[in-house]
Amino acid sequence: MKPDAILLRLGELTLKGRNRHRFEQQVLSQIQRVLKPYAAITYKRAFGRMYIDLNDEPFEPIAAKLKNVFGIHSFSPVYTCTCELQSIQEKAVAIMLACIDRPTRFKVDAKRADKEFPYDSLQLRYHVGGYVLQHVDLLSVDLHHPERILTVEVREDRTYLFVETIEGLRGFPAGSNGKAVVMLSGGIDSPVAAWMSLRQGLRIEAIHFHSYPYTSKQAQDKVISLGNQLTEYVRELNLHMIDFTEIQLYLKQNGQENLLVTLMRRAMMRIAERIVRETNSGAIVTGESLGQVASQTLPGITASSENIQVPILRPVMMMDKQEIIDLARRIGTFDISIQPYEDCCTLFVPKSPATNPNLKVLRAIERQLIDLDRLIEKAVQTKEVLTLPRRVEENFSELL
Repeated sequence: MKPDAILLRLGELTLKGRNRHRFEQQVLSQIQRVLKPYAAITYKRAFGRMYIDLNDEPFEPIAAKLKNVFGIHSFSPVYTCTCELQSIQEKAVAIMLACIDRPTRFKVDAKRADKEFPYDSLQLRYHVGGYVLQHVDLLSVDLHHPERILTVEVREDRTYLFVETIEGLRGFPAGSNGKAVVMLSGGIDSPVAAWMSLRQGLRIEAIHFHSYPYTSKQAQDKVISLGNQLTEYVRELNLHMIDFTEIQLYLKQNGQENLLVTLMRRAMMRIAERIVRETNSGAIVTGESLGQVASQTLPGITASSENIQVPILRPVMMMDKQEIIDLARRIGTFDISIQPYEDCCTLFVPKSPATNPNLKVLRAIERQLIDLDRLIEKAVQTKEVLTLPRRVEENFSELL
């Protein structure tokens, strides 16, 4: 049975008070963008909700698009009819016959937005529920623990009926809460952190550190593929590719081996802070998760971010590794992340990296690294910026 419309629930967007209209308009713009190929559909807004009239456009591909739009709490395929009791009853029976294939407990919820309708909500439940029960043999009434809930909403122009609720991504529309720079590695954690940032309404720029020729072209293409996957949820994404080779070799030659990872992370953070300011962003986002690797102990994280003057957001910090993996599978980045191509963070890693780095020692070493500031400036000035989505084979041939 083909639905006539889709009911969208905007969830926490409705909690924004006087800003509610702006947030609703932003999520509507996102929806209109992803549904642009379906020219016949039309839109209508009500408080905290939105209706899409399909006008014979196909439901399934449209639903697949809506599942990737931030700001949608849930949505339902909706069937419509006139505001006459007989019409409502017959439509309710047709819906239940289409979705029931075994004995099922159900109830009817009814709302009467049109106060001119001659039956109140309680009477409407009684008349619709009783009629459905008489005409659908597999149904029984259960008001407390129903398996199916048939919702009937009588409005001024027509009546809406639905039984299915599909979960959305929730969150906020892209850009509604500002902009941030995500440090995107080729691993599992940072793409998940990027996605979580998008869900909270951050518009993101991504930054990736590579060490060609010590890291391969495939490693760089892998990160671009991760960025492309993230653009399933936003219009486009700028990916800043930073050549980290000289800095990495310089630190390897002049730093203490057990502090190399921390020294690299400090340099990366300084570069990321520069990109934040260049792009008028408000924060750095990382995929750090407490205790997962040697550099992600609490002292290691503190040492890596010392002196950074912009906020650092760590969305997956307290998540269990399996939780991160499960989310990576859900958003489509896991299979890309586990491709066996190394990134610069796996190079020159000492056998025993410091888990409790001494800040005084780190500062003393950096005072002796007289070329570090110059190399950081060079890395920022020579970065390559790719606008995604983009085919992998186009990405780095010009850089190699």
